[in-house]
Amino acid sequence: MSERKIALITGGSRGIGFSCAKELAKAGCDIIINDICDAATAQPAIDEIKSLGAEAWFYQFDVSNDEQVHTAVEKMIAEHGKIDILLNNAGITKDGLFVKMDAEQWERVIKINLGSAYYVSHAVIKYMMKARQGAIINMSSVVGLHGNAGQANYSASKAGLIGLTKTLAKEFGKRNIRVNAVCPGFIQTAMTADLGNTDEYMKLIPMGRLGTPEDIAKVVKFLALDTDYVTGQAIEVSGGLII
Repeated sequence: MSERKIALITGGSRGIGFSCAKELAKAGCDIIINDICDAATAQPAIDEIKSLGAEAWFYQFDVSNDEQVHTAVEKMIAEHGKIDILLNNAGITKDGLFVKMDAEQWERVIKINLGSAYYVSHAVIKYMMKARQGAIINMSSVVGLHGNAGQANYSASKAGLIGLTKTLAKEFGKRNIRVNAVCPGFIQTAMTADLGNTDEYMKLIPMGRLGTPEDIAKVVKFLALDTDYVTGQAIEVSGGLII
């Protein structure tokens, strides 16, 4: 078994997840990327991570499908021996005003954004318990802390991740498993590109700019590797959007 730590990142082939994968690779971790896309689509991400001196592997499965998740995690353990770090990053948006939001919009976002964190953490944590060490990081959002009009489903899913984070931190701290959440603000990604009104958002940010995926990745790396005594926290990374 490799002495290098192995990090599993869901939704890791692009955006914030991919930036986190690269940051952890540069810090000495080997990387397992999960995504819903096919292997050919994910290959450039895998190649770039390998160019940083890390091992990298891709596992395609649906994080909202409990059976697929458990099968994939068992395969990872059989092939690589361990998972030291889990970043529950996969997420989607299906925005709309609450009175116009149908059940499918609600249920899909909750299942992918919040349900997946349960499915993947539940599959991984028994191996972390056996190893008596591990770090789980849940990608929440400032809207999980403060809400946002037109995003009832997304806000609820991200708030749920914070509750899950704090509960797991209490349950597994004695096993030396730390669980934290990161709450990005307005970050320059494909998911936020459709928001428009960028100048208006920047007026609300004391730092005077939108965040980058790299800003988030640095905090994820700190929580994963640079501290042994931070757990149960929801760390807002928003340039001071809400103070």
